[in-house]
Amino acid sequence: MKIDILKTMKKNYMYGVAIALIIAIVVLGIFLYREKEQYTIATENNYNFAFYQVVDYAKDVENYLAKAMISSSSEHSAETLMHVWREANLALSYLTQLPISSNELANTGKFLNQVSDYSFSLATKSIDGEDLTQEELDNLKELYDYSVNLSDVLEQLIADMGNGRISWKELTKNVDMTFAQQVDNLSATSFSNIDENFGEYEGLIYDGAYSEHMESAEKKGLVGEEISENEAREKAIDFIGQDRLEKLDLNGLIENGNIVVYDFSATLKNGGLLTIAISKKGGHIVVANNNREIKEEKISQDEANEIGKNFLNDLGIPNMKATYYLKEGGAVTINYAYEQENVTIYADLIKLKIALDNGEILGIETSGYLNNHTERSIETPAITIEKAQESLNKNLEITSSSLAIIPTEWKTEVFCYEFKGKIYDTDFLVYINAKTGKEENILVIIETPNGILTQ
Repeated sequence: MKIDILKTMKKNYMYGVAIALIIAIVVLGIFLYREKEQYTIATENNYNFAFYQVVDYAKDVENYLAKAMISSSSEHSAETLMHVWREANLALSYLTQLPISSNELANTGKFLNQVSDYSFSLATKSIDGEDLTQEELDNLKELYDYSVNLSDVLEQLIADMGNGRISWKELTKNVDMTFAQQVDNLSATSFSNIDENFGEYEGLIYDGAYSEHMESAEKKGLVGEEISENEAREKAIDFIGQDRLEKLDLNGLIENGNIVVYDFSATLKNGGLLTIAISKKGGHIVVANNNREIKEEKISQDEANEIGKNFLNDLGIPNMKATYYLKEGGAVTINYAYEQENVTIYADLIKLKIALDNGEILGIETSGYLNNHTERSIETPAITIEKAQESLNKNLEITSSSLAIIPTEWKTEVFCYEFKGKIYDTDFLVYINAKTGKEENILVIIETPNGILTQ
């Protein structure tokens, strides 16, 4: 009997050990599976980051090449071409982080190397004060055409990844339907012409109209006395409308931003949410936003422009001119720049978000205006518009011209002639200094189904 009990106990012990082992194996398996899943997610996140960096820098290469091929100033050419060199190198560095073999990326990497090397060589020539020859401008045009095609392919790949047609997991296993193959198929014919022009440079490898406002310590447009929290609350209620407001909560006084503000969150009677910030000095609306759903567009772009202009007039901000806009989700965001004596002053910028179903002002952002607005002393241009035109690329087909004051990266302003024109089926804005005739800036105008933007 004792032996039977011992056998039973031993058997139960073995069962227990076996069960414990099975549980341990299952737990370990789950742990390893989760570790692998976390590693896979982290790896795919890294690939996604690298890929989107490639897309962004490739788009920058395209835009700077567009500016370089119409610039008529050696100084401005040098600056623009150095941007091409830098962005191409950054795109290449992120391209090498993708899970594709170097052979498959040969043509794509070759293009980025060549555009980097060639732009660097032209930049050094421009720094020495030499103008680009027509052959060199033609070469830039070829590079630009290819960069447009490359950007189109990258945008399509973004869409394919978004809808699940391509995944990084598949790319690491099967290289037959890859990013590289799609790009290389495109490049097979494009490179046959470009390669001939860059033999002497082969092997040489070298290591944002005006919506980013100037920030000013003086805050010229931020006028008025400091207000209390209760006064700020009243300003917020006036903007929202007491009849629409269910509740208004103060999130706090935000003092570490460019402008000190009282920050509020509003709950609307229709269930919507709205955020709004009121400046402590002067009680100005700095930013407000409401992301309500818009099901149907009933208002045209021209009507929205007028609604925004009238709204700003009612706020006591007259003489604002609609410039660029972007439609998204049934609303349009319009940039308004201040206009004085028929001169557009781009630093004094206000953005309005307008609902296209009923014309409601859903959002406002005024930091550019509050930082910079003041009445300027506008002088008569020192050179004529005809003289300014002599500084333009001869191939630019001018469609309009006006006067403008534009901000610079050094937080100064420049009085310019603004020329809008077209070359190679691309629209540009070229800014020529109204005093010296110097080419100050070039912007590419991008017309999309959803709006007109500049880069």
